[in-house]
Amino acid sequence: MPTEDIFTLFGRADRIARDRATDPVSMRATALRRTTRKRSLPRRLRLYRRFPAVCVLLAALLCASPSLGPRESLAVARADDREYEEFYTPPDPLPPGAPGDLIRTEPQRLVLEPSGQLGAYVAKGTRIMYRSTDGQGNPVAVTGTYFEPDNPWPGNGPRPLIAYATGPQGIGEQCAPSRMFSQGIHFSQGFDLQLNLEEGFPATMVARGFAIVVTDGVGMGVHGAAGPQFLNRIAAGTAMLDAARAAMKLPDTSLDPHGPVAFWGWDSGGQASASAAELAPIYAAELNVVGAWAGAPPADLQLLLPYTDGSLLAGAVGPTLHGIAAAYPGTEDAIRQVLSPRGLHMYDWTGFICSVQLIADFAFRHLQFWFITDPFELAQTEPLKGILDAQRLGTLKPNAPVFIDHNRYDPFIPWQGGHQLAIDWCDKGADVQFWTNEQPPFLNKTVTNHFLALFVDGERGMQWIADRFNGLPTSPNCPEIRNE
Repeated sequence: MPTEDIFTLFGRADRIARDRATDPVSMRATALRRTTRKRSLPRRLRLYRRFPAVCVLLAALLCASPSLGPRESLAVARADDREYEEFYTPPDPLPPGAPGDLIRTEPQRLVLEPSGQLGAYVAKGTRIMYRSTDGQGNPVAVTGTYFEPDNPWPGNGPRPLIAYATGPQGIGEQCAPSRMFSQGIHFSQGFDLQLNLEEGFPATMVARGFAIVVTDGVGMGVHGAAGPQFLNRIAAGTAMLDAARAAMKLPDTSLDPHGPVAFWGWDSGGQASASAAELAPIYAAELNVVGAWAGAPPADLQLLLPYTDGSLLAGAVGPTLHGIAAAYPGTEDAIRQVLSPRGLHMYDWTGFICSVQLIADFAFRHLQFWFITDPFELAQTEPLKGILDAQRLGTLKPNAPVFIDHNRYDPFIPWQGGHQLAIDWCDKGADVQFWTNEQPPFLNKTVTNHFLALFVDGERGMQWIADRFNGLPTSPNCPEIRNE
C-alpha cells in the first residue's frame, strides 16, 4: 500500500483532532509567540542560571575521585553537546529518498560509563541519520545507533536484528539515546544528569549475537526547531520500522537484508514496539518481522492522567504536551493558554531537560496547580480528547507474534491498558502472549512497580525474542487473558 494511502487510513482521527485543534473558537487560540525548540548548549545554560540546582552530585564526584587527572580528563563526563550538533542537524531540505534511506552515518563510540574502562559493549557502533515519516506523514530525519556484534549469531538462520526503542529519558536533545551510548552518563551541571538506564539490555543482546538498532524517535536528539513527537502512536511506530530498514541498508554489516527483525521497547518504547507491530504489515511489509516485545506499553493515554497526579514522574505531563504541540501544528498557543504561571514554567523547562532533572524539579506535584482549569475535564474535552484517543493502540492487527509484559499494580502506566490491548489484538486473531508481573505494590507514588516488568522480566523477554528468531512455536494465551 502506498505511504500516502496508509496515512489516509490512519489519519482520520488525527485530521479531526488537528482540525479542531486549529479552530480558534474551540481552542481559543492566542497570539502568543511560539517558544523555539532549538536547544543549543548556550541556551540551556542560560536557563540553568535562571533555575539553579545544587551541584551536590558533582561535588561528591570531585571529592571522592582522587584518580581524576587534569581538566582534559573530564571532557567526556562534562558532555559538551556542541560536538554533536553538526551530525544531528538535519539537512534542509532533506535529500530525496524513501522511508528508511540513510542520510548520513559515522563511527560511534560505545561506552557503559564515561571512562569506557568499566566493561564494554562487544560490538562496534555506527551513528545513523535516516529518513522516516512523522505523525502526519511528513518526511523527517531521525537519528539512532546501530550495534554490529563482535560475537557470531549462535542460533538458526542469518543474524537477526532487534529494533529497539528506549523508555523516556526526557526530551532535551542532550537526552537522546544515541548520544547516551557515547557517554554512558550525561552530566553538565546541577541535575542535568542522565543515566543510560537500559544500557544493560543492548549490551546483553549484542553479547548474544543479536544486531541492534536503537532509534531516538521522531524529533528526539535532532538539533533544530522541530520538537520530539513524544507518545505519538504513528511517529513512534514509523521511526522504529524505518530504523530497521536503515540498519539493513548499512554497508559492511553481517545482516542479511531479508533477515529476521523483532521489536523491543518498554514504557514509551513499548508504545513504539506495539505500534511498529501494528503498522508493519502495511507500512513496511517487506520487513521479515518475527515478533515484538512490549513492556508496560501506554496503550491508552486517557488512562494515564490520574496515575500521573502526585507521582514521582508527574513532570511527564510536560513532554506529553510538547509531543502534542510537535505532532499537531497550531496547538501550542492553545496549550499555553490553559496553563497557569507554574504550568508555563513546567512546560517550557521540560522541553530542555532529561528525566533526572524532571524528577528533581517536579516530583510528586499535583497537576491542578499547572492548569487554570480542571486537567481531568480538559482531557475529556475536544480537541484534546480526540488527540489522546488517536494514540490508542489495538486498532490494527499485528501479523507477527506479540508479547506484552505488565505489572498488575503499575502505578504510572496502568495494567488495564496493556490488558485491553492484548484483548483487542486477540479479538482480531493475532498471536498474543500476555504476561502479568505479580510483584506486589510498593510505595506507589515512587512508581517502583512500573520499573519491575523491565528489570524483573527482561530475561524472559529476551528469551522469547530468541525463540522467535530460532523459529520455535509460540504460546498464545488469549483465553486466559480474557478471564484475568
